[in-house]
Parts: sequence; C-alpha cells; structure tokens
Amino acid sequence: MDAELTQSILDAVEAGFEDQVAFTEDLIRFPSLRGEEQDAQRFLGKALGDRGYDVETFAIDLDKIHDHPGFSPVTVDYSEALNVVATHLPRESKGKSLILNGHVDVVPEGPHDMWKVSAPYEPKRDGDWLYGRGGGDMKAGIAANIFALDALRRLGLQPAAKVHIQSVVEEECTGNGALACLVEGYTADAAIIPEPEDEKLVRANTGVLWFEIEVSGHPVHVREAGTGANAIEASFRVIESLKRLCEDWNGEKANYPYFETEDHPINFNVGKIEGGDWASTVAAWCKLHCRIAIYPGDDPKDRARQIEDHLASDLAGDSFLGNRPPKITWNGFFARGYVLEENTEAEQALAAAHRRVTDTELTSFVTPGYLDARVFVIYAGMPCLVYGPISEDIHGFDERVSLSSMKRVTGTIALFIAEWCGVEEIMPNKETT
Repeated sequence: MDAELTQSILDAVEAGFEDQVAFTEDLIRFPSLRGEEQDAQRFLGKALGDRGYDVETFAIDLDKIHDHPGFSPVTVDYSEALNVVATHLPRESKGKSLILNGHVDVVPEGPHDMWKVSAPYEPKRDGDWLYGRGGGDMKAGIAANIFALDALRRLGLQPAAKVHIQSVVEEECTGNGALACLVEGYTADAAIIPEPEDEKLVRANTGVLWFEIEVSGHPVHVREAGTGANAIEASFRVIESLKRLCEDWNGEKANYPYFETEDHPINFNVGKIEGGDWASTVAAWCKLHCRIAIYPGDDPKDRARQIEDHLASDLAGDSFLGNRPPKITWNGFFARGYVLEENTEAEQALAAAHRRVTDTELTSFVTPGYLDARVFVIYAGMPCLVYGPISEDIHGFDERVSLSSMKRVTGTIALFIAEWCGVEEIMPNKETT
C-alpha cells in the first residue's frame, strides 16, 4: 500500500474518532451481562443496518451446535442469546475475505460502591482513559472493527472482498456464540478479534474448563456440631486438593511449546461459593463454581476425567469426603486451547499495518485466558489474529481502556482491511459514513 493511501486512511480514522468514542460510550451504557445482551445487540444491529450492511440477528440454536466438538455444555435458555452478523459484499471480489469478530457480553460488575472512578455502566473519560464495565473487554474492540470500515467509507472506498462483522454472546462463559456463527456457515480467509491485548498478537491460548462441585454435609444443631459434618468446611479440603492438581499440571509446561517459559500457565479459580441454610445449623450443602485452564492440544474430556479421578483418589482417605465424595457437573467452558501458526500471510499483513501506525514491530505472546479465536483456528482452519487495545482492570473494578491505543488499533485494522481485502470505490447506492 502506498504512503499516500496509508495516510489518508489514518486521517479518516482520526476524523471519525470522537464519534467512535461516543459510540463506545453508548455500548458501555448497556449492561450486557449474560442473558441480558439483547438491547446492546439490537443497538449494534441497527447501527450496522444504517450503514447499509446486510444484517442477520439470530439466537443460538442448541440443536445445531450441541454435537459439535467445540460445544460447551449449558443449562441456560438460549432463546434470547442473540448473535448479530453484518455482511459487506463487494461489487467484484478481488481480495481475501475477512471476519471482524467481537463479543458484547460482559462479566458481573461486583459491588458498585467499590467502583471509585465511575459507576460501572456510566462511561467516564479521564485523560487518556475511558472507564466502564466492558469498555476494554471488549466494546472498544467492537467499535474499532466498525469504525475501521467507516474510515474507508469516508474516503469513498470499501473492501474488495466479503467481510462479516460479528457481535457474539457467550464468550465469557462457553464460546458457544462464536461457534454458532461458524455452524451457521460464516467463514472467511482470516479473522480479527480486537480483544484487550496491549497491541500485541496472541500466539497461543489455553483452553478452559468450567465446573461445579457439590459437597454434601450432615446437618445438626450447632450445639452438637461435633456429631455433624459441615459441607462448607469440607469444601475447603476440596479446594486445596484441586490446587495441588493445578500445580501438577503446571509442572507439565515443558511439554507444551510456547508455554514452557511461562511462570504459571495453568490457573485454577473458585469464582463463586454458596452453601448452608442457617447460621445455627451445620451446613448441609455447599456448591463451588470453578475454572481451570488446560494446555493447547489437551482434550477437555481427558482433563475433565483427570479432575474426577484426582478428587476420588486424593480424598479417599478423608474422614467424611471419602464416604461421601463431591459431585462434579461440567457446565460452561469445555474448550480447547489453540496455537496460531507463525508468519502466515495474515500475520504479515497485520505486522505491516501495525508497523505503519506505531513505528514498532509487532510482538506476540501467550495468554492463560480463554479466547473465541479457538473456534476459527481449530474448527475452521482460519488464521485468527487476536490484537486489541491497551486496557486495565478488565473483570475488575474501574475497568478502563486507553483512548490513544484504541485509535492506533482502529488505524491498524483499517490498514489491514485495505491490504488484505483490497479496496474498490464504494457502491453507488451506499452512503459514506
């Protein structure tokens, strides 16, 4: 791409940036928690339709995906779990096709009085930072995808290849939203997901298992506590047992390329605990909501079996749990990790675009968190470039995204689209944005 077109595209990103920030703020105002994404998705569907794209909004169909090897088990209702896909079709396909993917679902915000800068869903700018739940993870990325295309339209240009803009649900808990898009037939020559990855490319990513553990106790009045068994206290021993298993798995990292030098690639977390019925009754029950990572190449079924076998053997000698073992239910992420092939044509194009925008070389790293890229890489054989803005405190209090980084990432994506897809003059019946 010549220097003149490069600068024109970056100038167009700059010209639209205030609108882009305002759009991101509008998205943050939607508390798009799991099961509550519909308003945000309808907002996005309208915004994309107003730009002249063909828009499809559809609910995840369990019947279509539950037998797919990438499916994660769920018990929630999906009738309102809406995905939005907007499609651009060129006059003549000359370049390579592309998926611009992002997830609209956000994680719970926690106690609002522990947010110090702003309320979770009241976006606030402070210097270079935009605060609000989901701003970094990853509504700024969704906006970057849309406004990168807007920048081309401002110049009277559009991609000379098919482009799908996807806003999906379920990324924070199963990955079934992106999987549903794939099963519906949305594929391309490459994909970009602007997750908050500090302007770096994700080279490899762990898989994730979610599971619930139910511990049964023996309830008695607290005056006779010694004759009962407290399920909440027994759950502590289950947690310690799983921590030991986690360290065993971390000891295997030398067997997995890209993870051998990571300090602690496998992380285990108890994200939620509930149990008991009455302060003066020894707890009859306790439920743990757990998450653990697995290495790329691991089969979730094999690692799940290891967890079950480990708890059975490790707790066999426990005076109570040995006779009443905990019950495990797999409900949520049952997802493989992935490794992105090095130096693909798509990666080279992203690296060149990043270099033009930042005057630095693109670096890659591995991450021990879940990413929807596994759907594209593993099950569609597509290079999926996870690359997005600098953010802080995602999943925490006072989540924030860097505005200057958001602009750089938007510019990089716009240049990538122009190089990867090619450009043509905009269709006569399409209005520029």
